[in-house]
Amino acid sequence: MSVHIDVTGLRQERISVVPSPLAELCMALHALSEPGHHPGLQGWATGVTARLDSHLADRMCEADFLWRTTFSDLFLPYAGIPGRTTLPGATLAEELDLLDKLTDEQFVDAALEFTCALPYAAPGRDTLSDPELQQRALELAAARGPRQVRFSKRLLDDPPQIRAWLRQFLEDCDEAFFAETWSRLRHQLAADARHKTDLLRHKGLAEAMASVSPAVTLDETGRTITVDKLGQGQTATGEGGLLLVPTSLGWPHLMVLHRYGWQPVLHYPVGSPELAAPFSLEQLTLRMTALSHPVRMRICRSLARSAFTTGELAQVNGMTAPEISRHLGVLKKAGLITTRRRGRYVLHQLDVSVVARLGSDFLEGILR
Repeated sequence: MSVHIDVTGLRQERISVVPSPLAELCMALHALSEPGHHPGLQGWATGVTARLDSHLADRMCEADFLWRTTFSDLFLPYAGIPGRTTLPGATLAEELDLLDKLTDEQFVDAALEFTCALPYAAPGRDTLSDPELQQRALELAAARGPRQVRFSKRLLDDPPQIRAWLRQFLEDCDEAFFAETWSRLRHQLAADARHKTDLLRHKGLAEAMASVSPAVTLDETGRTITVDKLGQGQTATGEGGLLLVPTSLGWPHLMVLHRYGWQPVLHYPVGSPELAAPFSLEQLTLRMTALSHPVRMRICRSLARSAFTTGELAQVNGMTAPEISRHLGVLKKAGLITTRRRGRYVLHQLDVSVVARLGSDFLEGILR
């Protein structure tokens, strides 16, 4: 399983490596919401959380599924601008202006990613004018929780209101903690961008891709970039460009924006922190045995990002609910997942703190 980017005919001048303050703010919000994904950032996250105004902390929970369970493409808005060659802005304000340039249809489709309701790498129907698609999105949001349903209803009923809310929230985050964080990180990101750009100019695309991550390769024909991920997707640069965006806060997440009609983006981590030492051999053997099945690996990828019902996992994996239940039983017996009930829904989620101790290779693989 992997994501493929067709770069046939792509000229070198159409490949850009540029830091993005809005994308980094997304990773900052994600790290604050999911500290277990980022053990190397616990000190930073603790310090920021301790200083957060309680009102802003509450607002942070209103739509945290946009950066906690998914990495919404709303944080890479330049990719959706017509022409597919727009670059990130130098400041957060510039990138928020780019976010305002997305159509309501683009905004709504990207914001509804967390429901898994819409086609991603292929053309689809217009959600705002399709009552059937709206109902499906609300049904899927219901399995996530009441906050997700409220947000989805507001989004579908009044997109401009949600757009204004999101912009104000991001501006308040910038004032509260991100401006200081960005002032420290932007120099490292700019240096990495210069290094990757030099590699492109002097060594070529294959060398530059290898420097992004060992999981990113260019085939021998020079036409296809493959990103090794526990997921599938494909996109093409076509008449547009290819954008590489470095992140200091993002490890181990290596993301590929391959939304239909948008510019392809590789959002890659710079550096990686050390993880904790592994636990006992007996525990390790039990848990690695549980993870030896490819279906359970795919299930773990989903459960690492969000809580899912058995039915949702069955739909995503093209299997029956009893088959998924058997795999969940193996993972639960090994102590790798937790289960909780919310109303009529039973939700399963990966215990990231346990998996983190299995080793950096496994954790990076499922969170990539």
